[in-house]
Amino acid sequence: MPKMKTKKSASKRYHITGSGKVRYKKQGLRHILTKKNAKRKRRLRLSATLSPVETKRVKQLLPYSGR
Repeated sequence: MPKMKTKKSASKRYHITGSGKVRYKKQGLRHILTKKNAKRKRRLRLSATLSPVETKRVKQLLPYSGR
């Protein structure tokens, strides 16, 4: 049976942790930063964890992520 292909866009956006959770970088920190206050920008720097429902969907896009 041939190898399954990884969705490359998903592999660039998401990272699977050791415990199986999915981490991602928050959106909104690329441009138009002058109108965003410092507290908001500071929070956007941190990565976040996907919900369990979304985690299941993303793991289907990343077949060799070590489910």
